[in-house]
Amino acid sequence: MPAPSVALGLLLGYLADEAWGDPQRGHPVALYGRAADALAQRMWQDEKAAGARFVAVAVGGPTLATLVLERRARGSFGPLGRVAVTAAATWVALGGRSLANEAQVMHDLLDADTDDLSAARVRLGHLCSRDASDLDRDDLARAAVESVAENTSDAVTGPLLWGAVAGPAGIVAYRCANTLDAMVGYRTGRYAQFGWAAARLDDLLNVPPARLTAALTVVAAPLVGGHPHAAWRAWWRDAPGHPSPNAGPVEASAAGALGIRLGGVNRYEGHVEDRGELGDGRPATVSDLPRVARLSRIVGAAALAASVVVALGGRRG
Repeated sequence: MPAPSVALGLLLGYLADEAWGDPQRGHPVALYGRAADALAQRMWQDEKAAGARFVAVAVGGPTLATLVLERRARGSFGPLGRVAVTAAATWVALGGRSLANEAQVMHDLLDADTDDLSAARVRLGHLCSRDASDLDRDDLARAAVESVAENTSDAVTGPLLWGAVAGPAGIVAYRCANTLDAMVGYRTGRYAQFGWAAARLDDLLNVPPARLTAALTVVAAPLVGGHPHAAWRAWWRDAPGHPSPNAGPVEASAAGALGIRLGGVNRYEGHVEDRGELGDGRPATVSDLPRVARLSRIVGAAALAASVVVALGGRRG
């Protein structure tokens, strides 16, 4: 079970992400994504069973390899080996600093005194996959705010919480599942059947992190000029209208905490998605990007504290 060595590894990995951000060359998640894409092309069939076999290999293989690596590290170096493996997995899986950086870049691009939004439209692709070709300044700001809020759960709370529960193998399994969902978890087109298992696994694994993120957002609301009651109300009233069972609570609580209105119609390649209205306030604007970045950092730190507490409940080191 997770234990003090895992708690220390989570802390060190989090601090590494804060200090250095994502690895600049040969990022393991990017390398994994390329390998998984090649595997998906080989295994693709227009059926759910083929997608389930793909997920079993693409998630199970790295998870098993991590378990073996952790066991060998512990055998050679004792608890320090587990600390090292956990810290490395945490650093690779986290994206908190990158999220804050992307929010700042989007703010700077949108705040510039120019009518040319082409650079911001391209940059939005670093945060989400929606079609930005016809989005205006405020639409781009809303998309970025929503993406930072959603990815706080996916790229920060999720890896930390699953690391606390299941150690470094839990971090790797979660990150692999999350990556596969982004690659093939579409509900239309080529991957409507093949990507079903990846999407469902990602939904399942994100149930606890998304609720924890929403709860921490409620608590953090006063630190970004909001009120906990507004965040709570938006979560429970508006999240059910969101098509995603996990993004809904996170985005709705963020809207309430920031005192703004999110949601609406989004266009993606091949389909249109109506997220409903999230929150009661004014529409999101460019000025909300630094605020959501601050909210993301606060929630991420709180998620670390909660995950360390969970890990310290383990029985052995």
